[in-house]
Amino acid sequence: MARAPLLQLSSISLTFGGNPVFDGLDLVVQPGDRVALVGRNGSGKSTLMKVMAGLVDPDQGSRTVPPGVSVGYMEQDPDLSGFETLGDFAASALPEAEAYRVAMVAEGLKFRPETPVATASGGERRRAALAKLLAEAPELMLLDEPTNHLDIQAIEWLEGELSSTRAAFVLISHDRAFLRALTRNTLWIDRGEVRRREAGFDGFEEWRETVWAEEDEARHKLERKIKAEAKWAVEGISARRKRNMGRVRALAALRAERAAMIRRQGTAAMELESGTTSGKRVIEAKGLTKAFGDRRIVTGLDLRVLRGDRVAFVGPNGVGKTTILKMLVGELAPDAGTVTLGTNLEIAVFDQTRAQLDPEASLWENLTGDPGMRVSGAADQVMVRGTPRHVVGYLKDFLFDERQARAPVKSLSGGEKARLLLARLMARPSNLLILDEPTNDLDIETLDLLQDLLGDYDGTVLLVSHDRDFIDRVATATVALEGAGRATVYAGGWSDYAAQRPAEAAAQATKAEVKRPAAEPPAAPVKAEAKASGLSFPERKRLEALPGIIARLEAEMAKLGELLSDPDLFQREPVKFRKATEALAERQSALEAAEMEWLALEERA
Repeated sequence: MARAPLLQLSSISLTFGGNPVFDGLDLVVQPGDRVALVGRNGSGKSTLMKVMAGLVDPDQGSRTVPPGVSVGYMEQDPDLSGFETLGDFAASALPEAEAYRVAMVAEGLKFRPETPVATASGGERRRAALAKLLAEAPELMLLDEPTNHLDIQAIEWLEGELSSTRAAFVLISHDRAFLRALTRNTLWIDRGEVRRREAGFDGFEEWRETVWAEEDEARHKLERKIKAEAKWAVEGISARRKRNMGRVRALAALRAERAAMIRRQGTAAMELESGTTSGKRVIEAKGLTKAFGDRRIVTGLDLRVLRGDRVAFVGPNGVGKTTILKMLVGELAPDAGTVTLGTNLEIAVFDQTRAQLDPEASLWENLTGDPGMRVSGAADQVMVRGTPRHVVGYLKDFLFDERQARAPVKSLSGGEKARLLLARLMARPSNLLILDEPTNDLDIETLDLLQDLLGDYDGTVLLVSHDRDFIDRVATATVALEGAGRATVYAGGWSDYAAQRPAEAAAQATKAEVKRPAAEPPAAPVKAEAKASGLSFPERKRLEALPGIIARLEAEMAKLGELLSDPDLFQREPVKFRKATEALAERQSALEAAEMEWLALEERA
């Protein structure tokens, strides 16, 4: 028997500022759906999600949620007024007996529930909103950019949490690896039209290119037909004027059809120009050591960066990645060790805090006020790689329109601020790029373009990012900061680093030994590629995710066991005791199933 949908949108129409966002949209989310909601920045993804959450009323159409179905929405900018701490906000919709759920989720997301709301950063507020949603565990979760402000470890934890949930979810993200691992359905918003594909994100880009190719072919046929009809109108209409006015009207209709076609938004016309060639040795760090009080950032790091290298720095939030970048380019002195910079360096910096942008000034003022871009005696021009350009024309290269040129930077979205910062960075030649979190808020098309530019760039790149796919595509070496001053250099990108991590490899080897029957001889070590050759792609991804899921379940069971070890809990809080007991049994069953699944996949691999 078919189950009722969790959410249904019928004939939804919505207009903002006179422009239609959606017209006649129909959408159904079924139990078990795992939906990727994708589209360009500004296409209406967040607006559609707010309609689904019931936070934005459409101009026409209806939203239907069956009685008893719970829908949860992760807000990008949650209202925390009235709450003293982040934990108070995250637990605000939970019964007191279930408040422990917040602490369990907070550990995986790496935020402290006791943090006062008054001092919490934007990233901490977003993590609290995500923790609130996960702790409430609604039947349908609406997640708008949940990985923003999460480090890779927290992203992997969240990936494991969502992969094991029974709830349905709709997910907006520009993190390809995250989308590929989790989604089974795709909603694509493109110029007000929402297309649905019953497959995950993994094949989205091929599907998108196919749709666009068919659209271009249809437009080409229409242009040819209009051209033929227009030629007839000029050469053949005079002798048959009354008889053929129908064809004239048909020609006008064809032209109206062409005018109604909405052109695709192009990609930003970004361009990177390498400056003078730097010396072969760009940076040489020996014994690099830095600490702030008792907090050790790095101890004894040796690193050589040669011309053309792309070095990624990865590690948890707050571990000191930006600090190391500043030491490597000479902005910050180390406590011990030396940094030697090469010759002829022209450094350009992308700052994750966007501190180079004045939020109160306009886009125009932020460009013309940059000393490196100023054109003497021309207030409406900027110097772009040695050539004067009109401010508005250059802004259009980065997908800003003329109306935005005089708007304050603070009115821009996160993705737009990132594009403006890239416009400043790319206006001047360079041979050493420092990119600190450049991928935050950029849409997939702009990420593709940035990746291609970096691939063709003749200079050297130092990169901090939590986007695993982007690191894989760009990096030639990865420096992993693991806390307590440990920093290890690995060849390759994120996947190479993950395959080489000694602690993880040892943990998986130990788990395999425990699960292997005593009579079975130890298997000879094999390469990861060969090891996974007997599995399909989704099965390989599942095998990679299962150790994290198992570790999470074990950690949650330990916390619940600690809670239940209180001998007075049953008498003092019987409801909490019952809930914790049920949760422990539930996780025990899930753990056993995950371990059996891991063993089966490992044996097949």
